[in-house]
Parts: sequence; C-alpha cells; structure tokens
Amino acid sequence: MDELVRVEGLSTHYLTGGLTVRAVDNVSLGIRRGEAVALVGESGSGKSTIAFSMMRLVSRPGRIVAGRVLLDGQDILTLDDAQMTRIRGGEMSMVFQEPMTFLNPLIRVGEQISEAIRIHQGIRSAQAREQAIDTLRLVQLPNPETVVDYFPHQLSGGMRQRILIAIAIACRPSLLIADEPTTALDVTIQAQIMQLMCKLCNDLGTALLLITHNLGLVAEYCDRVYVMYAGQIVEEASIFEVFKAPQHPYTAALLDCSLMFDRRAEEFRSIEGRPPSRVQIPSGCRFHPRCSRVMPECSQTPPSMTDLASGGRARCLLHG
Repeated sequence: MDELVRVEGLSTHYLTGGLTVRAVDNVSLGIRRGEAVALVGESGSGKSTIAFSMMRLVSRPGRIVAGRVLLDGQDILTLDDAQMTRIRGGEMSMVFQEPMTFLNPLIRVGEQISEAIRIHQGIRSAQAREQAIDTLRLVQLPNPETVVDYFPHQLSGGMRQRILIAIAIACRPSLLIADEPTTALDVTIQAQIMQLMCKLCNDLGTALLLITHNLGLVAEYCDRVYVMYAGQIVEEASIFEVFKAPQHPYTAALLDCSLMFDRRAEEFRSIEGRPPSRVQIPSGCRFHPRCSRVMPECSQTPPSMTDLASGGRARCLLHG
C-alpha cells in the first residue's frame, strides 16, 4: 500500500493569557491507502488537536506554527480557503464525538447530508437528496426515505452518530478521521458504530484514522497504532507488536491500566502522577516523572524517535 497522508513536524500551539500551550509538538505520522490507524493516549495528550490540524479546523487562539500535512504529496497547509473547502469533505472527512455539537438542530438531516454532496459534486438539490437517501441506506438507518426529513433531536444518539458518518462518507473520501466516535454511546451501540464504520471504509477503500483511548477498539479494528503523550508521539508499531511487546514505558503502562478478561477487577491499575503542563514542559523525557523505568539521564536528555528491530519506533532512552 502506498502512503496517502504524511504529517511531518506538525506543531500546533494555543496562545492564551500571554502563555504558549504546546498542544502538538513536532509530530510526524503516516497513513497508507485503505489502512486503519489508531492514535491513542490519555485525555489532553493532543490527539484531537492533530485531527483538527489535519482538517485545518483549529480555531483561535490556536495556530499551526510548523510542519506539513501532505495529502497525495500536496501540502494542504499551503492551500487557500477555497481550495481547502474542496479537500475538506471531499478527500478528507471527519466524524466528531458529539453529534449534537456538529449537527445543526434547525436543519433536517437530509439537507445537511445534501449540502456536502452539492458542494463537492455540483449537482441539483433533487439529485443530492436522492444521494442523501442512498447514503442513509448505506449507514443502515431504517426507513431512510422518512429519516431524511427528520431533525437531529428526533433521533437517538446512535442514529445521530450514523448521520455524522453519512455526512462524512457522502462524497467517498480517501481518508476518514474518527475522533472518539463512540464516547457517548452504550457498549452495544459502540460495537455497531465501529463495525459499520470499518465496513464502510473497507467497502469504499477509505483509510481510517481512529482517535481513541479505548485499546479494545484499537486491537479489534486497526492495523497500526501511534501512542501519544504530552503532545508527542512516543511509539509507533503494528497492533500485533504493541500488544505483544510494547517498547515505550508509557505504552506498557496504558496496557497495564486496561481491563483484561484474565485479570481480576480488584487488580485494576493506574499510572501514578499526572501528565505535565504543556506550558512548563519538564526537561528531558516528558514521561520521566511518572516512569517506572526512569534512569538518571531521563531527566536531562530529550529522547528522539528510534527505529526498532521489530519495525516500529519508540521515543525512549532505553533504545538509544
């Protein structure tokens, strides 16, 4: 598979109150065509900021200060607004975690799907409506001819999430970014949404970037994983390798915190301490204040990403 997206040295900062918050700091990652890639880490690690930066949806006081986002070799960070509008929703789409935040409550769901189709395909409203109904059928909503005229508040949480997926795939994008798409749903609906989304990506040949903290979803639906901590990528590996033998202490700690079928409930563990402030970043390795394998040099020497024999990469002095 050839590479569809390459993010190189991406840095996104928020300037507030005279302080600079380094939400994303020199991040690089790649996604191949048709591949399912996971981006995992604790809340506040910068995962969603990467997604919004890739879509060029970072709002003030945020700003992309460095890096490139290459889509089919073209740096989309250099495009003007009109060019980016054609890319966003056409070549790249995003499924958000809170449907009621991103669905307009005053507009029928069919019109919201049709809008994306009209913008990117330049067809008439009647044709766009028919395509919207077909897309509702594609995301397995019952009675799509009726649902097309519903308002968002008339739908359940799972149905609203399917509407967001319908809007995202309406123009058959090359890349679908899913930002915590099942957070507000119960376990049964979570499984349905993930199965639907992955089936659609497989059927359409669409690459998937799944942003989540749920390692169970990662294990079941993804091919590779990037682990993020305090604004940086700390490990990159195949799903098999990351669960078999994690190479960064933070990845190992995340796995240790996960509920496993062979572990008693009272054995649940957590990572000691808290993630560092993105305003006052600790010297050396950003994880060293919480690391169980910390060495004296970890507090002084910032580690770089190191290629590993397994084919993955890790940001740790243990591999230096």
